[in-house]
Amino acid sequence: MVYRRSSSVVVTHYCFLFLYPKLQMNFQLTDWIVLCVTLLGVIAYGIYKSRTNKNLEGYFLSNRQMPWYLVLLGIMGTQASAITFLTAPGQAYTDGMGFIQNYFGLPLAMIVVSITFVPLFNKLKVFTAYEFLETRFDLKTRTLTSFLFLFSRGLSTGISILAPSLILHSMMGWDIYITNIVMGGLLIIYTVSGGAKAVAYTQQLQFIIIYIAMFLAGWYALKSLPGGVGFTDALHVAGKAGKLNAITTGFTEKGFNWTDKYNLWSGIIGGFFLSLSYFGTDQSQVGRYLTAKDTRESRLGLLMNGLVKITLQFCILLIGCLVFAYYAFFNAPLSFNRLQEETVLKSSYAGAYSAAQTRYELLQQNKQQTVAQLSVAVKEKNEIKIDEYRTQLQLQEKESNAIRKEVKTMIEKASPGADTKDANYVFLYFVSDVLPTGLVGLVIAIIFLAAWGSIAAALNSLASCTMIDFHKKFSTAQLSAEQEYKWGRIYTLLWGLFCIVVAFFSYSLGNSLIEAVNILGSWFYGTILGIFLVAFYLKNVKADAVFIAALLAEVIVIGTYYLKIVSFLWLNVIGAVAVIVLSVLLQFVLKSKTKKKVL
Repeated sequence: MVYRRSSSVVVTHYCFLFLYPKLQMNFQLTDWIVLCVTLLGVIAYGIYKSRTNKNLEGYFLSNRQMPWYLVLLGIMGTQASAITFLTAPGQAYTDGMGFIQNYFGLPLAMIVVSITFVPLFNKLKVFTAYEFLETRFDLKTRTLTSFLFLFSRGLSTGISILAPSLILHSMMGWDIYITNIVMGGLLIIYTVSGGAKAVAYTQQLQFIIIYIAMFLAGWYALKSLPGGVGFTDALHVAGKAGKLNAITTGFTEKGFNWTDKYNLWSGIIGGFFLSLSYFGTDQSQVGRYLTAKDTRESRLGLLMNGLVKITLQFCILLIGCLVFAYYAFFNAPLSFNRLQEETVLKSSYAGAYSAAQTRYELLQQNKQQTVAQLSVAVKEKNEIKIDEYRTQLQLQEKESNAIRKEVKTMIEKASPGADTKDANYVFLYFVSDVLPTGLVGLVIAIIFLAAWGSIAAALNSLASCTMIDFHKKFSTAQLSAEQEYKWGRIYTLLWGLFCIVVAFFSYSLGNSLIEAVNILGSWFYGTILGIFLVAFYLKNVKADAVFIAALLAEVIVIGTYYLKIVSFLWLNVIGAVAVIVLSVLLQFVLKSKTKKKVL
């Protein structure tokens, strides 16, 4: 009997090989099968579970029938994009665990959202958060706030589409533009077809697959360490190199460093404002808990998110530290981006790169000896030797970073505009370098699934805002429920195409993709949050005052960012406080002018 492979797998395999013949990693047929079966299975499951009433409430809010655990998975799936799983381990590898401080304000924000935002939104039966603003203020304030959301979320979603495309581009040499189209196109299929219900059920399946695969990746990193080196030893190595410093105060000899990106106070205060705005006013999240059966189910999903999000994010970052420990015992590459390495080796800088490579490899050998000696000292509890080798390891790490900086400069000169940010590629390199056949395909699949989960929710929210806050508000045409449903699907498709285009221009943003998304959000979230806080708590402030205050606050936020006065997390605080203070002052001025006119 002749063995016949699945026709869909064969076609997909050879189509990809035809389009992109230059493979950068050992991606076997088994990996292709795992990848294709996983992705196509999720798409089929989403379409199957997406049967619902053909009206806006069914398409955008799943008829408000979701239990709390699906609300929780939807909330977490919307946050945990491919950027989370792709660059967060790389962020920990390069900068340590300090990034976790971004989430310290999250639990408190969940409590505030559950108490203030959820009951009101459910009581009003709104489709979008911004409908409330028209009731409280006026149409122009609602429209401005919705526009700010659409602009920021549309751009950040484009960056999220780029993340899985980077995998194929960097590891296989695939054209990044075509890859963006393919990945975005597959996602659009089930999002347009099924709406919020398809998003909810696919996120449920995605999370199961994602965390199984991430656990396996972390386990295999430990398994691949030299004999006698266990989990504790790996943590000691990462810790002595400064990678486990999860909490920093931000204070220096000169006082508090306002430009420090990650510290305890920016995480608690700035992170609180960022989380409050994200979960309380961002339709991509509001739309998730508006699908719940009632207020209790919404609250339960949000509060559970506050409990588990930090833990899960910690575990993801910890994988990056384990990857660091692995490369402390084995040779780490000079550049984790294989494509850029090839580019510089073909340029006039090839000689300088080779010389840097030689110096780097010698340093790596010395560092491996230091790590081995440090491990022995730790087991023997010899504090004197531990301090000696820790200092030595930190110096060697600085020398390594200096050489890598030289190489980045070479790459930038050899290929202007090239991506030299290793944080985006560390985990991918490790996957292709260490993991066995089959598991490579599964890990690649989970990055796609994570991207799809967050992007699908974002597209659903973008379409709902466009339909509810603009189309239905400004169109004079009378539409039936089925016609509204069709328009909702059309807007989902259009936003999907827009985000694919944005992905084309997002290739060189930020230190890492996850950081770029957070920076972009911080440009607008503070202002949006400020509008809602005024709406909730300052009843005497009217529409004109808050509208002008929001415009001025946005100018202040953007100006503060470009002047580099503070780190990006503080922009959320500045934006919110600016709207509150300016709206109070403007209301006083406008009220005084009104009185004078009356007199």
